[in-house]
Amino acid sequence: MTIPLTLTRKDFVSDQTVRWCPGCGDYAILASVQKTLPEIGVPKENIVFISGIGCSSRFPYYMNTYGIHSIHGRAPTLATGLAISNPELSVWVITGDGDGLSIGGNHLIHAIRRNVNLNILLFNNRIYGLTKGQYSPTSRQGHKTKSSPMGSLEQPLNPIALAMAAESTFIARSIDAHTQHLGEVLYEASQHKGVSFVEIYQNCVIFNPTEWEGLDDRRVRDENILYLEHGKPMIYGKDHDKGIRLNGFRPEVVQLGNGITEDDLLVHDETSTQLAFILSSMEYPEFPAPMGVIRRVEKQTYGEGLMGQIASAQEAKGKGDLRTLYESADLWTVTAKEKPKTKQTGRLSLEVDEAYVDDIDKEPEPTTDIQDRLIEDTLATLNPKRPITIDASASLAKAVHQMNGHRIGCLLVTNAQDKLVGIFTEKDVLHRVVGLVDDMDTAVLADYMTPDPIALMSDLPIAQALHEMHVHGFRHLPLVDEEHRPEGIISFRDVVRHLKELLA
Repeated sequence: MTIPLTLTRKDFVSDQTVRWCPGCGDYAILASVQKTLPEIGVPKENIVFISGIGCSSRFPYYMNTYGIHSIHGRAPTLATGLAISNPELSVWVITGDGDGLSIGGNHLIHAIRRNVNLNILLFNNRIYGLTKGQYSPTSRQGHKTKSSPMGSLEQPLNPIALAMAAESTFIARSIDAHTQHLGEVLYEASQHKGVSFVEIYQNCVIFNPTEWEGLDDRRVRDENILYLEHGKPMIYGKDHDKGIRLNGFRPEVVQLGNGITEDDLLVHDETSTQLAFILSSMEYPEFPAPMGVIRRVEKQTYGEGLMGQIASAQEAKGKGDLRTLYESADLWTVTAKEKPKTKQTGRLSLEVDEAYVDDIDKEPEPTTDIQDRLIEDTLATLNPKRPITIDASASLAKAVHQMNGHRIGCLLVTNAQDKLVGIFTEKDVLHRVVGLVDDMDTAVLADYMTPDPIALMSDLPIAQALHEMHVHGFRHLPLVDEEHRPEGIISFRDVVRHLKELLA
């Protein structure tokens, strides 16, 4: 047995002081929402209001329900996640023409096209009120504002047509000044399963007070509003003496009488996509403003479709386990790898790897006696010369003086621990120093040397040294001990001399 809810408007009034400009239509919309919610049959704890940025977006503070005051234009996104994760909730999105149709346009369109179970209320005053009167996406062309002093050049967005283009399953329109009608529309929106899009006309009493003139005055509004009722002809006017009929593909206003009867008028059909587009094109004041439910159709909601896919997947594969999913494929363990000890330092040449990959499947070619000797003989066989070293903090002038004094083509550069950190050659002098350094006495060698040079150990084969010289164009190669301290240097001339001895 279901116990009926006994809620009243007071149950939805928060303890916060309502802060809108005196006379703002937001007060009337707030009161209408609070009056309607007790009738929708949803417990208060299952109702959520989510807003973006703008005057209208203060709404959640004034509702004694759950609420989120989110960021500019993103309310539909947050609402989508909430509605899908908890289908029992009645989720209301509060937005304005500036918030929902500018930065929030994409979010609004996709929430509508997905048919998420949301109630979207778009307050349309055709102005930016909170930021003091700039023109908005719905401002009329030519409208003069603080940001368009010569008149807006842009074609305004039509919220109803936009909702139609996104295939909204419920579209309606009302106005803040007609609270009875607004309450009826809000109730119908709340009962729809799927997305409900409601445009609410509203004057900004400070920056755009006459936008809906003729619609907000109860004395004349019936002459300017077309109240839509499903299955009934489109009649309007205080005396019900005017109507809408089709002339070809265009709607036109006609006066009843003189041979024109109700049978000549359009009959409203909430399920007709074509008729909804016609109604969306009827702009006031050329036409009476269509008010009420413009479109209402039943389609699968996004949440229903998503839950259906999950149920099908579980039926076919069983209930999922997140940990098992994580560990099902492409899983490996990364462990710390001990740095291998090598007899070569510095950067390895890419050509070694490429040559290995290219030749990996080839049959080994026979080698000559000379080649075998170059592989067998170590670098120690070349009787490496004693290296001339210099500290990295020394000046360029000192380095060049040492090269000239010892009549050598390179220096090995060391740090305070006497470990090899660089090499300084005649090539460095030509490319980095000559004509580029004004004062060699103050220039520091570390800034001009070749850092982290390739160095070999003396027990490596001569062939390895030849390979490095060939690939990199080296004339000299330093030799280091296990502590990376320089212990010798070889040159291409040393290799040539050794080859001569082998051939003798």
